[in-house]
Amino acid sequence: MAYDRPWQSFEQQLDRLKARGMTVTDDAAALSYLERIGYYRLSAYWYPFRRFEITQDPDTGRLSSQAMDEFHPDTQFVDAVSLYLFDKKLRLLLIDALERIEISLRVDIAYLLGKRSAFAHIENTKADFHPGFSSRSFRNGDPRTRFDVWLEKYRGLVARSKEDFVRHYHNRHGDELPIWVAVEVFDFGAISQLISMMHVADQTTIATRYGVSDWRVFGSWLFGLSYLRNLVAHHSRLWNRNITTKPKLPKRGEIDWCDAFLTGDDMRAKPFVLIAITRMLIKAICPNTQWHQRLQEHLDAFPAQHSARQLKVKSMGIPENWREWW
Repeated sequence: MAYDRPWQSFEQQLDRLKARGMTVTDDAAALSYLERIGYYRLSAYWYPFRRFEITQDPDTGRLSSQAMDEFHPDTQFVDAVSLYLFDKKLRLLLIDALERIEISLRVDIAYLLGKRSAFAHIENTKADFHPGFSSRSFRNGDPRTRFDVWLEKYRGLVARSKEDFVRHYHNRHGDELPIWVAVEVFDFGAISQLISMMHVADQTTIATRYGVSDWRVFGSWLFGLSYLRNLVAHHSRLWNRNITTKPKLPKRGEIDWCDAFLTGDDMRAKPFVLIAITRMLIKAICPNTQWHQRLQEHLDAFPAQHSARQLKVKSMGIPENWREWW
């Protein structure tokens, strides 16, 4: 399809919003936000304030929701900006916690695998990795194993690294980095994938350190946190988005707070369950942390809106009783 939307100046962008019914109380401030943040990025935060109509396909009879080119009454430009700023601080809080989790997991991998071999991460032996995981085909029709794909990713991380310690080890000791050095170039995805190929006993050892008895549940949590890490690292909208992968949860009663998310899949499709997982892991790493309190204070500061269409922080998938265990 040919793209037919023309370039517009910042002033034209603002006029377009006004024409659709958005109230702008300070043109200069609104233009400044458009110039610094951009129309498209901000549009994710005024999108919920648009009117929607239900349409029906004449052929299939299927109903669908269609966004209209107008806003609910009393919607103000500042409503979208407030949501944007709320989301930005939420991401900053999460990047702090996810960094600590990522570093802790690097230590776990280096300690377990390094005890067996300095180069366990590239050898793929039966002593280090479960053959049912490490030798499994990456996907149908692809001759590479999961380990082959992981190793290719790892090689790329090393090649792209600008760290002095990588150059030092190459110059002093050769091409390969020992596991306790190699982990420092791992990203969250590489960590999650490598742990998922380790022996079940090793996965259980790591999971237990964080208070999780089921290695499958813990593996799905790491996969979910890897996705969350990518969102916050790329400054993507977070607060009310639908997440692509629903984390597994333990059986009822095993971890008390998880029970609140067992009532339906809809809450597990929102980001708060991943934030709750982050809370549990960061408290296992740093028992005296105040991070979860700062996060709660931020959620309590969810911005009020002028719009007739009122948004709530519970759109993040927050259960009713969350304060009881948070």
